[in-house]
Amino acid sequence: MNIAVVLRQVPDLIEPLEIAPSGAAFDLGSASFVVNETDDHALEQALLLKEACGGTVGIVAMDFGEVDNTLYAAAAKGADRILKVALDQDVPPQPRAAAALYAEAIKPLQVDLVLVGVQAHDEWDGGLSPFLAAALGLPYLGVIRGVKPGSEPGTVIACKEFPGAVMARMRIKLPAVLGILAADQAPRYVPVSRIRAAMKSTAFEERAASAPRHEPLASISRLYLPESGSHAEMLPGSVAEVAARITEIFAERGLVK
Repeated sequence: MNIAVVLRQVPDLIEPLEIAPSGAAFDLGSASFVVNETDDHALEQALLLKEACGGTVGIVAMDFGEVDNTLYAAAAKGADRILKVALDQDVPPQPRAAAALYAEAIKPLQVDLVLVGVQAHDEWDGGLSPFLAAALGLPYLGVIRGVKPGSEPGTVIACKEFPGAVMARMRIKLPAVLGILAADQAPRYVPVSRIRAAMKSTAFEERAASAPRHEPLASISRLYLPESGSHAEMLPGSVAEVAARITEIFAERGLVK
């Protein structure tokens, strides 16, 4: 089974994000980046499938942020092929435009399965995974928690999560695109020594591409920090006194009669 995995860089939310002078975007030049969490699970799931039934795992990523570190780590974990898509802009495109770029890189690979994280915290124009499936002309299933080889050739068994923690086991005919929420196991740890070895032996395949123009489904008019409100009022006294004061506050605000 030949699998393609999309790996994206997203801003690290451990550090505060700064707002650009325009007031309608983040200043990504001052941000640090990490691999998107659900994409990391997509990579782990691809490696588990490769270990179970053979095949290859190819990585497709845009040349943005600190992507080289992510790609070397993927190679150290067991990825067989690395494709890095060059960008002609300073910021990554939103999902619909990004899907066209990824599809352009993935189509020549003739893969059986495409795995991509089902969500990213910097997406505001929709989710990448269904857009990518549409761009590739392949069936799509999202919010997947675990994928196993199917008993029939050319199939996989995917566990889809529905609201209320309801799980469904589905047989998927390949080729297909799956939006991964979580792999069958947590992403594996790779020692720094193996990453350094991968830096010496791994060659990236460079792909040039231009983001197609898409009218955004939504636009940001303003970004701003939350405005501070008044401080909380601490209510002293016994339980009965506190309860009586709460009732008075509700009555003062017209919430109870």
